[in-house]
Amino acid sequence: MTEELFREDAYRTHCTGIVEAAEDDARVILDQTVFYARGGGQPGDRGWLVLSDGRSLEVIDTVRDAATGDIVHVLTPSSALPPPGVVLTAEVDWPRRHRLMRMHSALHLLCRAVGAPVTGGQIDDGKGRLDFDLGNTPIDRDTLTERLRRWIAEDRPIRPFWIDEAELESRPELVRTLSVRPPRGQGRIRLVEIEGVDLQACGGTHVRSTAEIGAVAVTKIESKGKRNRRISLTLLDPGT
Repeated sequence: MTEELFREDAYRTHCTGIVEAAEDDARVILDQTVFYARGGGQPGDRGWLVLSDGRSLEVIDTVRDAATGDIVHVLTPSSALPPPGVVLTAEVDWPRRHRLMRMHSALHLLCRAVGAPVTGGQIDDGKGRLDFDLGNTPIDRDTLTERLRRWIAEDRPIRPFWIDEAELESRPELVRTLSVRPPRGQGRIRLVEIEGVDLQACGGTHVRSTAEIGAVAVTKIESKGKRNRRISLTLLDPGT
């Protein structure tokens, strides 16, 4: 399978890679990549594959092959595909990736701030949302926003680490999202910890500290059925 360099270093913006497969539907598989594949509510990365002659092939999405587990770089239609064996540079659209990282970390804070089971979620560029099984429990937008801002101002460290898969079975509280379950069968599970606030299973990319998230606001709370409430977040300073 594709070596996933972003797992250990979400700040790595480029790498060299060898083309292992280039398919007619503008899909390229490399031996290793810094591109995050769509999953867990987080969009796939965008960016470029840069050839030795200086040509750039635009990556418009990154997905995972359902059969092999390889990471697939989806190019713009009709791109001139590099043949297998070619060495190139994979370069992520870093400003977009960083905004996604900030929002993903902010949603982990929201998960703890609400403290209810998560039934769904989505991360977008500069915004995101989580759905909670809240029943009739009242929830206040301003109170949530203030709680998030306090944790962000405290500049709490955020770190990923791995545990044995068997340990997860004895600690079900580490799986916070009911709609997305961590993959089994690899022997280990990746956790993301926000020091003193949150710890949960997660395979996505995150910033290094809460302060890096920047200013956020709870922009909307919607009813989605008898028990579900959808809470939306926005980055107030999305950056460039």
